Amino acid sequence: METDASLLGVELEEKEQEELYQQLLLQTMGKVQSESPPSKVIRPQPGMCVKTSSMSDKKKVFLNICQSQAVPPPPRLSQEALVELLESEDPTSYRVPMSLGEPHTEVDNSSQGCTVYDVVINDEFFQKCQKDTLFQQFLIAVSLEGLENKYSLELSRDIKILKNRKFMGCIGEQNIRTKSKPVIQEIDSKDSDSLSVSTKRPEFSLLVEPSSGNAEYLIAEILLPGVISARSLVLDLGEDRLVLIAQPSVFHLDIFFPLFIDQENSVAQFNTNTHTLTVTMPVVSS
Repeated sequence: METDASLLGVELEEKEQEELYQQLLLQTMGKVQSESPPSKVIRPQPGMCVKTSSMSDKKKVFLNICQSQAVPPPPRLSQEALVELLESEDPTSYRVPMSLGEPHTEVDNSSQGCTVYDVVINDEFFQKCQKDTLFQQFLIAVSLEGLENKYSLELSRDIKILKNRKFMGCIGEQNIRTKSKPVIQEIDSKDSDSLSVSTKRPEFSLLVEPSSGNAEYLIAEILLPGVISARSLVLDLGEDRLVLIAQPSVFHLDIFFPLFIDQENSVAQFNTNTHTLTVTMPVVSS
């Protein structure tokens, strides 16, 4: 049986182009992100002040939990879902976007020096927490945990919400990361209208490597039935977020990670046989 060499050449060329496109998928994203402003300065608004202490030296520590429209809200969550989350084995799977400021020294009402941290969250989510005691307790818990992880602290859970003041000392400006621009393609208003109606959330899994000990890689495996080429994918990574749009089978995925990742050194591969997109992301050590 004779083989048409020209057809083989075309298939080989198409395969090479597809592999090259996959390799450039996240490289292109990295260039777009580097050209856009990586951060912007915000001035958060007062919210509430929480008093706690350092477990090591018992010195007073205050949290100024502030609010700003510039910080994205967390995924919607009902009180029933929050209860289930808190009773689950991994309550950290729900991530609240927040900006954790550097420690600054202030003077309290007793004229004693104290350490203050500014924590900034989305203003709408803050208002929700103010109206619901369970959400408020959850917010304080994740704020304490976030500060402990970022600054290697151990803070007391014996806390007090100050009723007569919304912040301790002064609230400074903060730099927050800006959301990167859409990658590879843009969707006009007509497309976005149809997208909101017909989009589906694809099945996906998140794996941590190694499975025990300190995490080195976070691997997302996303099943995209009907998608035949990486050319139809729009992938965007943030420091703790993945956004994916896939056409023509119109999938949309927007998830937050429990870990911070290195966007520039992440790699994406699309398997045309299994219709699976695998995104391998190095974990940024805290």
